[in-house]
Amino acid sequence: MSKLTIKPLADRVIVEPAAAEEKTAFGIIIPDTAKEKPQKGIVVAVGKGKKDEPITVKVGDDVLYGKYSGTEITIEGKDYLIMRESDIFAVL
Repeated sequence: MSKLTIKPLADRVIVEPAAAEEKTAFGIIIPDTAKEKPQKGIVVAVGKGKKDEPITVKVGDDVLYGKYSGTEITIEGKDYLIMRESDIFAVL
């Protein structure tokens, strides 16, 4: 986990997506064009929440989120997703 210099606002969180699967369960190598977008990652930064809705996830949580959730951003050469906390389905 890296230290970010960006701080999300309100109920937004920044998630570092997990790496896409390289092989299937049977050992078949998946080409780049067929890789699925990961749906889990690690929270690396959180906002302060809204006035009546505090943030329930914390930095370091493994989370599951929707397939098309968030906006992709690149910070210092690494890819992250910035999304609302409501886009997160579960904490692992």
